[in-house]
Amino acid sequence: MQHLILAPVLVPLLAGSILLLLERSHSIVVQRNGAWLGIALLLAASLALFARAATGEVDVYLLGDWPSRLGIVLMADRLSALMVLTTSLLAIPALMYACAGWDRRALHFHALFQIQLAGLNGAFLTGDIFNLFVFFEVLLIASYGLLLSGGRGERMAAGMHYVVFNIAASTLFLIALAFLYGLLGTLNMAEIAVRIREVPPQDLAMVRAAAGLLLVVFCAKAALLPMYLWLPDTYARAPAAVAALFTIMTKVGLYAMLRVTTLVFGEDAGALAGFGRDVLLAFGLVTLVLGGLGVVGALRLRIGAAYLVLVSAGTLFVAFALGEPGTISAGLYYLPHSCFAGAAMFLIAHIVQRERGAVGDRLLDPAPPMPRLTGMLYMVAAISLIGLPPLSGFIGKFVLLEATPSDDTAWVYAAVLGASLLVLIGLSRTGTRLFWRTEAAAEAEDGDARDVAAAAGESPAPVRKVRGIEIAATLLLLAFGVAMTVAAAPILRYTQATAEQLLSPGDYIRHVQDAVPSLREP
Repeated sequence: MQHLILAPVLVPLLAGSILLLLERSHSIVVQRNGAWLGIALLLAASLALFARAATGEVDVYLLGDWPSRLGIVLMADRLSALMVLTTSLLAIPALMYACAGWDRRALHFHALFQIQLAGLNGAFLTGDIFNLFVFFEVLLIASYGLLLSGGRGERMAAGMHYVVFNIAASTLFLIALAFLYGLLGTLNMAEIAVRIREVPPQDLAMVRAAAGLLLVVFCAKAALLPMYLWLPDTYARAPAAVAALFTIMTKVGLYAMLRVTTLVFGEDAGALAGFGRDVLLAFGLVTLVLGGLGVVGALRLRIGAAYLVLVSAGTLFVAFALGEPGTISAGLYYLPHSCFAGAAMFLIAHIVQRERGAVGDRLLDPAPPMPRLTGMLYMVAAISLIGLPPLSGFIGKFVLLEATPSDDTAWVYAAVLGASLLVLIGLSRTGTRLFWRTEAAAEAEDGDARDVAAAAGESPAPVRKVRGIEIAATLLLLAFGVAMTVAAAPILRYTQATAEQLLSPGDYIRHVQDAVPSLREP
């Protein structure tokens, strides 16, 4: 069990390397089997790590047996284990959907998929900010390949915007790290939390600037206003399986923000206690509302699904920035729900696009009636994303509102309920246009839509049969949400314990400081 913490990073990294070697000499079936073996091992390791973290254990692993002040430290607590397990569960339906055929058209798909999982898990488990940057780059490089492979036209343009934006954010990340290291002499998060309490007054302004720049980077990764413009088009143009996995990408920035604000800028941080929380709360509220407006204004289902990711990011910023045990607990419950439901909506959007043929997922074009099964899938996903009872979205938002401090009640209630109303309007309109209008009514309302599409030079796509594995992947994501509803009580107990652990970082810091190399001490 000592080396268990390595498995969520090492297993997909090795699987990706082996799959890269197998590509030239083995069929796609062999590659798929190898990918599924890697996912099975990753899920087993994630469950074991989660079970261990649920007992309250904080595991520290010194890579290379170097002391924590000099080497790389991996940490596993309740928060890390929850994020790793969410990633592993999300990877299963994403890979299922890709195995329906898209993986044949994407160069190095299975290798890049595994490497992205390694980067995601590494970001959740690392104990120092520099290696957080390293794992950010690993997952981003893999995401570039997944997004751009086999793409052209609009997807290529959106992908290039995504690449350029993230390169700029990574540059700012490095600058922030250089400032912090120069001022504090360490990038280990536990050591930073200790040293930041003793910063001399003359250095406070520089530390604030470095910390502010670091939070800006995390907010950019998480698509907080005004740094969200890259997200809707990028996610909407991504292949369905890739977009499903990308729903957890913004959560990496949110995880980093939560980890740093609770560990480094907690109550014991002196002059920097609570740094940035008021700003994050204000921008989170506005992001939440703008995301809801985006859902209402979307003319394609895929664009609407992308704005739903923005709504979830805004909700989580609000929950975490409030900084109360109850709100953080609600946010941690809402986080996996938003990943599963958001990923399901991306898969449903692709299914709708396939079943409507030439008109795709455009909401203004006439189309024949849709299959009832697709309509049912959409209805369940929509109920969950809107936050209507009895599904997990309602539970997460209800717990968040109930835990909101009285001083912030008016703004938080208005933003959360207002955004939910906007999402209700947007998804109801979408469902009506896609599933309830008859072909004759659609023709009467949108008689010129086909002519407009033809004038724009959009070529019609043939109606393609949806495969059973694609429906199964979507059902599995929705089943995860139903399971979260049924098991809400134990999950909320876990997230409450996680929130309390985060807001009492002394145990985390002590475990890092007490970790000593087994062989040597330089």
